[in-house]
Amino acid sequence: MTFSTLLIAIALMLILEGLGPFLFPKRWQSLMGKLAAENARVIRQIGLVLIITGLGMIAIFS
Repeated sequence: MTFSTLLIAIALMLILEGLGPFLFPKRWQSLMGKLAAENARVIRQIGLVLIITGLGMIAIFS
């Protein structure tokens, strides 16, 4: 993997992350409010699941 590939991957992630607030600002704001009210343990578990899913996808598709 080259540095430019890493930058492209980060750019795609930013684009996908920006779609929610751009297309559905009220729904996104509501979701972020609910997430902010969650226990830190739950948020950490969600992050771990996302990391494991991403690593699995990298392993499968690379």
